[in-house]
Amino acid sequence: MRYRITHVTRYAYGSPVSLCHSITHLKPRETPFQRCISTQVRVTPWPSVAREHRDLFGNRVNYFSIQQAHSTLEVSAVSEVDVTTPLVPPLGESTPWEQVRERLHEDRDPSCIAARIFTLPSPAIPMNDAATDYALSSFTPGRPLLEATGELMSRIFDEFEYDPSSTTIATPLDTVMEHRRGVCQDFAQIAISALRGLGLAARYVSGYIETLPADDQPKLRGADASHAWFAVYLPGLENTGTWVNFDPTNDTLIHEQHITTAVGRDYQDVTPVRGVFYGGGEHQLSVAVDVDRVK
Repeated sequence: MRYRITHVTRYAYGSPVSLCHSITHLKPRETPFQRCISTQVRVTPWPSVAREHRDLFGNRVNYFSIQQAHSTLEVSAVSEVDVTTPLVPPLGESTPWEQVRERLHEDRDPSCIAARIFTLPSPAIPMNDAATDYALSSFTPGRPLLEATGELMSRIFDEFEYDPSSTTIATPLDTVMEHRRGVCQDFAQIAISALRGLGLAARYVSGYIETLPADDQPKLRGADASHAWFAVYLPGLENTGTWVNFDPTNDTLIHEQHITTAVGRDYQDVTPVRGVFYGGGEHQLSVAVDVDRVK
């Protein structure tokens, strides 16, 4: 499936900003199941400095600095990608999760070594005993890793309420676990904390998901949104491994309607737009996203 993704972020400041430094994670990743055909980030007003690099996790990061006074800032990204459904081994035939944990921590192959950073707590996903305890009923002794992870995903879908008004990007995991409500970011981070608490490698994935209106309704422009899910590491043969992606918000493995932008330890590693600015006073933020199939 081919998609065109348009992501526009606008800031309107109460008073002029004299200087800003920002980074973006808006350019889609290249993966075995996703090919980025074209992608461009445009900043208005025109930045004095702009450059691109790849971070520790292989994400494409754009840095820019605006060094003249401005009252508005617009960052737009337009990308075109081809996406196919990832090939996933049968969930019930994957390696038992305890064996995955043992291999992950003892093997010296490059893939396992690279995955170990995702077993550790991170700034937005500390170890959380309540999340780990929640996962234990799915991770029974000898159970295949992917089967257990799939059940954990389904339980989060069934037992947590999707409620955009209940959390912000700063809401701690303890609060989400207590109230059992939140959004895609919260559900992904609960699962990641639980898996890391069991000694497994899990990472945060940001991107988009195609949403389709009812047959008799037009697609609303700008009404799509960023999405998030998680991936668990499964060691493979010959020094390789694979990351299997689970979407607890929709109770599904990712498929050709999921577009991957960036991966990291948690949301802070993959924030679409973030930075610092001097001046500005009160400001208003608006975000508009469109995910369209290319005919």
